[in-house]
Amino acid sequence: MRTLIVIEGTNASGKSGLGIRLAESYGGEIISADSRQVFRGLDLGSGKVTPEEMRGVPHHLLDVCEPGTFFSMADYQRLAYAACEDILDRGRLPFLVGGTGLYVDSVADGYLLSDRAPDLGFRAELEKLSTPELYALLQKTLPGWEVDPNNRNRVMRVLEKHHDGDLEKTGRRARYRVLRLGVTWDRETLKKRIDERLDRRFEQGMLEEVRRLLDNGVPREFLDGLGLEYRFITRYITGEIPDFEEMKAGLSLAIKRFARRQMTWFRRHPDVLWLDMTGDPFSQAREAIDRFLAQAPPEDALPS
Repeated sequence: MRTLIVIEGTNASGKSGLGIRLAESYGGEIISADSRQVFRGLDLGSGKVTPEEMRGVPHHLLDVCEPGTFFSMADYQRLAYAACEDILDRGRLPFLVGGTGLYVDSVADGYLLSDRAPDLGFRAELEKLSTPELYALLQKTLPGWEVDPNNRNRVMRVLEKHHDGDLEKTGRRARYRVLRLGVTWDRETLKKRIDERLDRRFEQGMLEEVRRLLDNGVPREFLDGLGLEYRFITRYITGEIPDFEEMKAGLSLAIKRFARRQMTWFRRHPDVLWLDMTGDPFSQAREAIDRFLAQAPPEDALPS
C-alpha cells in the first residue's frame, strides 16, 4: 500500500490554501476532490484555486470535462486513482484535497465500484431529458428512491447505476495507507467566513460567470442541479428570484446548511485528525505528516 494524504473540510474552511502550503513543503501535488471543480468554466462559484494561488504546485482533476456533461463518482475515482499512481511513480506525495465527501471516501476508503465501461448510449439518452423528466423516470423505475429531484447529476447517476446493475454497495478495499486531516472552524466563525467569501466572489464577478455560462449554452437545468451558487444565481438571472439581496441571503443560508451537512459526513469517520485552525494548523499538520511518513514500512516508502 502506498501513501496518500487527505485534507478534507467544509466550504470556506481554508483547506485549499493549507493543502497548497503542505504540498509545496513536501514536494507534493494536489488532487482536487470537488464535484463541481471538474467542470471547465465553473471557477468562482466552485471555489477553484487560481493559477496564482497554486504557487507552482501541480493540481489534478480540475477542468476535466465540459459543463452540462454527466460525470459520476466512478468517473472521478478512476481519474483520481490514475493521478495518485502517476504522482507516486514520479516520487512525489499526493494530497487529496476537497469537500465532496463521497469523492474523498471513494478514493481514501477504496469504494468497490463497477469496473465496467459506462453505457454511453444510455447516458446520451438520459442527457436528452429535462431534470423533471429524469426524476419522473427515476420514480417510475425505482419508486420511493430518495434523492434531490433538482440535482440532475445525482438523479442521472442513480439511473445509470440501476441500468448497469450496480446499485448495491459492493464494499471497500483501500488502495492506499491514508492520513486524513480535517479542517473547519467553530460555527460562528465559519458563518462569518462563508459570508466574507460570498461577498468577495460577487465582487470578483461570480454573477457574470454564471451569466456567461448560460449565454454559452450551458443548460439552465444543469446549473440548477449543481446547487448552491449556481442554482441561486441562475434563478436570479432568469427572474425566478427577482431581488438580488433576497437571492444572496438565501444563498448564504443554503451554504451554511450545506457546511453543516459536510461536517456531519466528515465527523462520522473516526480516523480524521482535526486541526486547530485558531492555532498553527500548518505546523500541526506537518508534525502529523512527518509521524505518518516515518511509520511507513520500507515497501511503502516513496520512490527515491
